[in-house]
Amino acid sequence: MSEHSAVYNELRLDQQLCDAVIRVGNVQFHVHKVILCNCSPYFRALFTTWSTPDSRLFDIPNVSPDMMKVIIDFAYTGFVPVTQQNVQELFIAADQFNVNGVIQACSDVLEEQLTIQNCISTWWFADTYYTPDLKHRVFLFILNHFEEVAATSEEFLQLSAQQLTKIIENDRLNVNTEKKVFEAIVRWIAYSAEERREHTSLLLPKVRLALMSPEYVLNSITHNELVKASKECQPILLKTLQVMLDLRTRRLSDLASCNALARPRLPPAILLAIGGWSGGSPINSIEAYDVRAKTWFPIIHNEEIPRAYHGTAFLNGSLYCVGGFDSIQQFSSMDKFDLGTHTWQEVAPMHSRRCYVSITVMDGYIYAIGGYNGQHRLKTAERYQPSANQWTLIAPMHHQRSDASCTTLRGKVYICGGFNGDECLSAAECYNPEMDQWTLIAPMGTSRSGIGVIAYADQVFAVGGFTGTARLRTAEAYNPHTNTWHAVPSMFNPRSNFGIEVVDGRLFVVGGFNGFNTSSDIECYNVETQEWSDVQDMEISRSALSCCVVYGLSNMAEYAAPRQPLQYPIEEEEEEEEIEV
Repeated sequence: MSEHSAVYNELRLDQQLCDAVIRVGNVQFHVHKVILCNCSPYFRALFTTWSTPDSRLFDIPNVSPDMMKVIIDFAYTGFVPVTQQNVQELFIAADQFNVNGVIQACSDVLEEQLTIQNCISTWWFADTYYTPDLKHRVFLFILNHFEEVAATSEEFLQLSAQQLTKIIENDRLNVNTEKKVFEAIVRWIAYSAEERREHTSLLLPKVRLALMSPEYVLNSITHNELVKASKECQPILLKTLQVMLDLRTRRLSDLASCNALARPRLPPAILLAIGGWSGGSPINSIEAYDVRAKTWFPIIHNEEIPRAYHGTAFLNGSLYCVGGFDSIQQFSSMDKFDLGTHTWQEVAPMHSRRCYVSITVMDGYIYAIGGYNGQHRLKTAERYQPSANQWTLIAPMHHQRSDASCTTLRGKVYICGGFNGDECLSAAECYNPEMDQWTLIAPMGTSRSGIGVIAYADQVFAVGGFTGTARLRTAEAYNPHTNTWHAVPSMFNPRSNFGIEVVDGRLFVVGGFNGFNTSSDIECYNVETQEWSDVQDMEISRSALSCCVVYGLSNMAEYAAPRQPLQYPIEEEEEEEEIEV
């Protein structure tokens, strides 16, 4: 509260210089007209347009004394005590008097309190009181948690057909398989089958049926009682089979991106491949992999300096490129790419030049560990705090190491392998930030420089690399509970200095050097099946790159594969229904 506000509030509490009385039922509030005018357009109109200048007593209907007190207190102090108990009643009162500060505070609390069980009623509430920003954020919550909402929420069963359509036709609907969308429709219809079965043909074409397996469509959907009973569904199924046949002969293409039955949904996360060494020199290009569309495509961005043997991190909606090498000098610099505005900005440099650096993120900090400064292999480490734009040195490692790789798991940083200037390392260690201390852990079974290290399935995976004589296909995983390493299935191809990340529940290895050439080759590992599989190649062969996964972006479509306007197999003429409480 400012000094002036404190004075005004003291005068109000002492009922001095007050020129109006707000009466709610039998409760009176002595106020200063100018203070309430500053807080709310409602009160400005009440005091200047809807009454005469000499009016002093104002009866306010349809609000409780408690809520009016909170509104008046906010007008004088700028503080509003929003609680789980009063948030909706206070929101309604603030909406009635158009007090934007209170509306925003209530919106923030409603968003913080979102759960699987209350998100739909909050969506309805936000629509009723016309708060588009809150309504949009709650809608995104529903889309992001759709599988849980559809399977467990009682509110889900109260949606209208048009509301359900709005949800399941959205590209941002986050489902692992389209089977979950079909099952959600069946659950919704079954809640009131006689009344809702007529909506089957409205809802079915919103499912991306052509992305399912032909066996599931033919055996489960075609024979579903609701689908069999609807004549309007038969042409939808025929169209689905036709699209499936078309897609069998080619990759997901323009046909898939515009056809509603085959159009991949937007992924919840995007895998980026950034910079690296290609064609004999460092590059600055960025490619993105869309796991739903199964394709790589270039990201257009303002020019960033070419760099290789660098690290990247995603934090607070921005991409950071750390250290590296431009074929002439090693960098201590770090550049930040705002994924919302597509612009680069240089931020605070590290204490040391670091190429072959290991980078990871933990608890809101970016860690930069080891590397090569042009003269020495480093054992030093530091971390960056974005809010302060500042790097701070932390305890040094036990080993000098460049060309290592690191990850975070259960509140600790793990770093493995690398090169100490004389030999490739099998040594590994972990960092505890609470104690600012590194501890040696069991060494890997193989020495690995140019290694890929990533946390996956509650273990630390160490993949590929260079022994000093050969590039590796092998991989091993560390169990922190037993301090032991065990072998996991080998990759198809040997590689070192590649990108590694986990996205869509799978471990991806990207590009690298195979001993003869830089590679555009990608493969991924599924821990459940314990199998590697091929992924579409990048457009550019590159090694010494860095990979990063970005998520939670409001403009995710700008980093996903382009999608054309949808074409539905059957055009609906019904107007979109307004949300009703």
